[in-house]
Amino acid sequence: MSQKTLTDSAPGRAVEDAPAASSKRWWILAVVAVAQLMVVLDATIVNIALPSAQADLGFSDGNRQWIVTAYALSFASLLLLGGRIADLFGRKTAFLIGVVGFAAVSALGGAANGFGMLVTARALQGAFGALLAPAALSLLNTTFTDARERARAFSVYGAIAGAGGAVGLLLGGVLTDAFDWRWTLYVNVAIAVLAFVGGWLLLTNHRDAGNSKLDVPGTVLVAAGLFSLVYGFSNAETHDWGSGLTWGFLIAGGVLLAAFAWWQTKAAHPLLPLRILLDRNRAASFLAVLISGGGMFGVFLFLTYYLQLNLGFSPTKTGVAFLPMVGALMVAAQLGTTALVPRIGPKVVVPLGFAIAAVGMAWLTGIGVGSSYVSAVLPQLIVIGVGLGLVMPASMQLATGGVAAEDAGVASATVNAMQQVGGSIGTALLSTLAASAATDYLAGKDATSKLVQAQATIESYTTAFWWSAGLFAVGAVIAFMLFRSGVPEQDADAAPVVHM
Repeated sequence: MSQKTLTDSAPGRAVEDAPAASSKRWWILAVVAVAQLMVVLDATIVNIALPSAQADLGFSDGNRQWIVTAYALSFASLLLLGGRIADLFGRKTAFLIGVVGFAAVSALGGAANGFGMLVTARALQGAFGALLAPAALSLLNTTFTDARERARAFSVYGAIAGAGGAVGLLLGGVLTDAFDWRWTLYVNVAIAVLAFVGGWLLLTNHRDAGNSKLDVPGTVLVAAGLFSLVYGFSNAETHDWGSGLTWGFLIAGGVLLAAFAWWQTKAAHPLLPLRILLDRNRAASFLAVLISGGGMFGVFLFLTYYLQLNLGFSPTKTGVAFLPMVGALMVAAQLGTTALVPRIGPKVVVPLGFAIAAVGMAWLTGIGVGSSYVSAVLPQLIVIGVGLGLVMPASMQLATGGVAAEDAGVASATVNAMQQVGGSIGTALLSTLAASAATDYLAGKDATSKLVQAQATIESYTTAFWWSAGLFAVGAVIAFMLFRSGVPEQDADAAPVVHM
């Protein structure tokens, strides 16, 4: 039955036929999933290849971390701008430009002849990713309006967002071992071709905020604020918390973001309308994504070191070791978004997921120098995967559900920003705590002994795991306190807008 849906939001909103969108919605999900995978896995795929890239290009250990940080800085600081561009100029346009640009600068990075060229390519990857990611998520949000189908779609998207980092580790290891580190960047070209062809054929350009204008002051304030915040935490990772540069950027970031929040109450066309943040479930979801992004790096970062340096795993074997976690996460994602949240609501499901993940992280602290992967790592990874699978997809669905169509892009960008900023903060905090733990352990011991050195690394890993467990426990409490009881309205009824 043909049906047109209208809302009473921004003027100039175009109206689309629901059947036209529904006939191709699952193909659209596949295209969006491919694009999202490309963006998410690029946050980790280069990590495993860094030693090879460093040996080939000859850059220093001090410069090495900027290959990772450059991506995070540009991605996090430009996400809200990317989301608003998608709302203003059309999601298909933003999606396709993001895909093409991401592929082009990935090829540039793969062909890099020095550190400067590689770090520039990584920064540009982050910029195009900031355009692509919110466009992809907002397309998903406005395509699936049936409650059950929307839950199923978000279970797939959330699983990719949660497991993409582990997939990046696996793919990075396989490509580095089988070919060369450059293929961890070249592979994006092949992925982008699939996403571009699918997007070109299936999507139509829709501008839900076509009559609005870009909030230039707000864009400058939030971009500078997020950049300063992420840079400050990244600087703490490479220097220390006593560094004036670290605190200078962190304070500047806080001031700029406060100024941005104030400006959003005054701007005629705000970049981030505060109505998006005022919904209680949505605010709780944003915090859940932030916390899960921070704690998850305790798994990916330090367990990667443990598997390779302590257990002697190859890059490929390390990536394979994470697959059980990915499988558990995907199963839990499907169960949580399609069965549990629609029946009992997020106030139970999300805190339960955090609690399960906290138990898994605490259990993981039992690793030792000579531990077995099968007994000391595998069961724990599965438990953590189940927990994160209950948290991330449900939170992403609730964070973007129920928003007006003209705000879908910026709401989606906020979700991505929360995950990226959470990951950056988590990396810096956990790295600092881990390094301090290793230093404390070595105090008064024979630091030249290989056994002592190995045990010091174990102390650093387990410290990071304990803090990650604590972060997940805090997430459980916050989620339980903030989420409303009962089933969210957007899960009980179809969303009011049908667009593609």
